[in-house]
Amino acid sequence: MKILVSACLLGENCKYNGGNNFSQSVADFVKGHELVPVCPEVLGGLPVPRVPAEIVNGVVTNREGIVVDKEFRKGAQLALEIALREKVDLAILQSRSPSCGCRQIYDGSFEKKLVDGMGVFARMLVEDGVKVMDLEEL
Repeated sequence: MKILVSACLLGENCKYNGGNNFSQSVADFVKGHELVPVCPEVLGGLPVPRVPAEIVNGVVTNREGIVVDKEFRKGAQLALEIALREKVDLAILQSRSPSCGCRQIYDGSFEKKLVDGMGVFARMLVEDGVKVMDLEEL
């Protein structure tokens, strides 16, 4: 099986704070499968580290009030093109991310409040028929 994985879950230091979200559960689950690691935010040209962002009224905005929607959408589109070109069977995505969250995301208040919803990249994958799985579903 070919599995797209949020790169941070594999230990790549691409998270907004310069770190990663390495998950042993993901590493165990994907063992023996072909992997396609992506970070839509980095693909969109955002630096590491970067100011945290959330979806505020449908627009990705960072904590300083700067709109970064264009970068998020560009990166999501590039990551989607990789997923489709590689014909991935499944995408395992980082929970709650404004890019990769596929069950819940932060509400845009920057107060760690969750709402049901999807990040920009997760939504694009689903709309193109790619099966997505939240890290926490493993």
